[in-house]
Amino acid sequence: MSKFETNSQTATIVPDERRLEFLPILFGRLLLIIGENTVYSLMERLSPLDYHGGFWDFYEHEGKPLFLAPRSRSRFRITGEITGFQGEVSAEAAGIIDTLFAFSHLSFRHPSDHLSEGYARLYAYSAEHAEASEIFQAID
Repeated sequence: MSKFETNSQTATIVPDERRLEFLPILFGRLLLIIGENTVYSLMERLSPLDYHGGFWDFYEHEGKPLFLAPRSRSRFRITGEITGFQGEVSAEAAGIIDTLFAFSHLSFRHPSDHLSEGYARLYAYSAEHAEASEIFQAID
């Protein structure tokens, strides 16, 4: 199992046998397809120079879903029109930024406890991430 370590927390990649459970828990059953598609389409806008599709890893912490991250590259340039942030971040940080944007974007059209709880959990996790400064600059 692959891990991404921060100062005090570890997010782990969800094993293949549990991938089907991840999106319904993260976004809720009613929004799982919309949520997943939102993540992918927002990444195209956040990193148009580097993201061109591909396989995504699903990350969890303490058994709760956190974020999706693209596996196609180890680093992504965030330069899209969604954020004023211009910089390069790890795939994990890009996934965190993207998933936070997806939660926020979806919450305007789909009031859901899954979205607000997922955003709050990921936002709190991001504060301890090694790239917290970049993440918060990108979502500000």
